[in-house]
Amino acid sequence: MHRGRRMTTIALLVTATMCAAHAGDIFIAPTDLKALGTIDARFQSYNIEMVEVTGGRFWKPYPPTGRAFDERDRYSARPPIDLANARLRLLAAALSPAYLRVSGTWANATFFAEAPGKPPPGFNSVLSRAQWSGVVEFARAVDAEIVTSFAISSGSRDANGLWKPDQAQQLVDTTRALGGRIAAAEFMNEPTLAVTGGAPTGYDATAYGRDFKVFRDWVRRAAPETLILGPGSVGDAPSPFGAGITTRDLLAASGLGVDRFSYHHYNTISPRCGGHDDPAQALSEQWLARTDTTLRTYQALRDAFEPSRPIWLTETADAACGGNRWDRTFLDTFRYLDQLGRLARAGVEVVMHNTLAASDYGLLDEATFRPQPSYWAALLWRRLMGTIVLDAGKPAPRDLHLYAHCHPATTGAVSLLAINASRRTSHALTLSDSAERYTLHAARLQGTIVQLNGKRLALTTAGQLPRLEARATPPGAVRLAPTTITFLVFPNAANPACLSRRSGL
Repeated sequence: MHRGRRMTTIALLVTATMCAAHAGDIFIAPTDLKALGTIDARFQSYNIEMVEVTGGRFWKPYPPTGRAFDERDRYSARPPIDLANARLRLLAAALSPAYLRVSGTWANATFFAEAPGKPPPGFNSVLSRAQWSGVVEFARAVDAEIVTSFAISSGSRDANGLWKPDQAQQLVDTTRALGGRIAAAEFMNEPTLAVTGGAPTGYDATAYGRDFKVFRDWVRRAAPETLILGPGSVGDAPSPFGAGITTRDLLAASGLGVDRFSYHHYNTISPRCGGHDDPAQALSEQWLARTDTTLRTYQALRDAFEPSRPIWLTETADAACGGNRWDRTFLDTFRYLDQLGRLARAGVEVVMHNTLAASDYGLLDEATFRPQPSYWAALLWRRLMGTIVLDAGKPAPRDLHLYAHCHPATTGAVSLLAINASRRTSHALTLSDSAERYTLHAARLQGTIVQLNGKRLALTTAGQLPRLEARATPPGAVRLAPTTITFLVFPNAANPACLSRRSGL
């Protein structure tokens, strides 16, 4: 082809592309997307609750659809989770590197002992050395760093009611003896709900400030390799949790001393705790943006008391108290990925989902350890979205959400996450470059069967993960059907931000 004719052809293609964009499509030029910041390599992480490790009563899963659920019957007994299970380890390792947080309300009153037995006065349950060894071995096997919190109930205190670090010291010493380490720790789980969470009657911000100073000094001396997280609050933003101790009062009483500012967020509480689940709202901007509202509240507190400290969200899901009825379906996958995209763009370094494999909000079914729909979303995020966050712009349609990162494995490549949360309207993107497309959809939003590019996602007959096959997509218009989630990878983007810095692990 003659040079003049070739240039004319390119000009026509560019003109056609821009006309399509002006006609209502959103033009995506991955090479030009600017860097916003970075997230931790273990950004997408998860919780295994302490009560799962010890065994005990945890949030009872909902009965099959159509059967009544008694709100008063909110817990069910379960044995300790089998952390040696091959399927559990395989699926957890596929999400790594990650942080594994072993905490939760039950951790506030758990006694650590060499052997199982009856908890001493002031404690509600026992964590044995063998059970904690299982946690350390699991973390090592799946490339997860351990995060935890410590007992703060009446049994962990001296005659004057001051918190004692002896139990925490035993846990740290045992972890080291087992060849592991505690990467980060909160003093307690959710101090804003201290008394309902196991603290002594009358526990207030002054008591917390006094205890936290003991905790901070002990960590600096006895476990300097451990990051101090805090305060790990919930409920300061408009919240279903009701009034408790405010984080502002906690921080004023405790003074400076955290390495990472942590908080918790749930969009609501489940019917187990008196909430009302309404799946009609699950794709609305008002619902999806609740995570933004909570973040702004804790960003302001961070700025006031611990300026410049990175922010970690150490416990989150759609609904507290085990999750809503739709959390094990494709419908909650939209919130799961949209929350990761929003928080990464806003500068949150780590997000820990509650839970990996317990109750309805688990990424895995608690009985079989088979993937729930949100697990497949988590797996695609892990494989496609790296640590450098890019500015994807703000699309005009309110129900279209775009997030972009450098690809974690291919130098210069860009990954775009496009979530069409509309139940009726298709949207379109116009791509300047060829892409590899991964589209998640389900015939039933409140179903558990998920398809990737039209093929059902499921473990193989041998119990392995399936291949996640992309669909080649040329430059030009790309249609995003209603209630679909699409990842687009641009392997040849040569984005400068993705070339100059390490964008993956």
